[in-house]
Amino acid sequence: MIQWVENHVYLLLTPARENSIGNLMQCVGRRYVRYVNHTYRRTGTLWEGRYRATLVDSEGYLLTCMRYIELNPVRAGMVDHPGAYRWSSYRANGDGVEDLLIVRHEVYLRLGDEAAERRRAYRELFRAHLDEPTLRSIRAATQNGWVLGRERFAAEVEAMLNRRALPLPRGGDRRSAEYRKARTDRV
Repeated sequence: MIQWVENHVYLLLTPARENSIGNLMQCVGRRYVRYVNHTYRRTGTLWEGRYRATLVDSEGYLLTCMRYIELNPVRAGMVDHPGAYRWSSYRANGDGVEDLLIVRHEVYLRLGDEAAERRRAYRELFRAHLDEPTLRSIRAATQNGWVLGRERFAAEVEAMLNRRALPLPRGGDRRSAEYRKARTDRV
């Protein structure tokens, strides 16, 4: 899934290998920056910083992330419908317009047995906008590199990487045994 919104690009990717996304971003940075600098006779970087990424629990959050990304131009007031945005993958996912950059994820494929049924189910997901807590959780995960997913998924990631996948809970009596236990359980 690809989405270009004014000053940033969203990519929802399932990597084939461990370093695939990092290598892709490095390649894009090298080639695209060189192309733009050559074409517009400029020098320097185009990016304000490094790319940001988060692991997404596909089973629980993939379709939510797809909606988040494809509704961004709507939230920004650029268009009234995600299919109206030129750089959106909504037309491929919701309308069946061929896009060679889009590879259907198995979660998307489970929306229906036939392509028309999947597209119809996908369009239905857009009848309601995402609520504010969902928007905040996606933004926080992306901005801070936290996992976006259910607790079990986060625990699996923490065990694999031997680092926290979610922020520590805030508040509470830091001297209480319950707070200290919650904190050590998370690390």
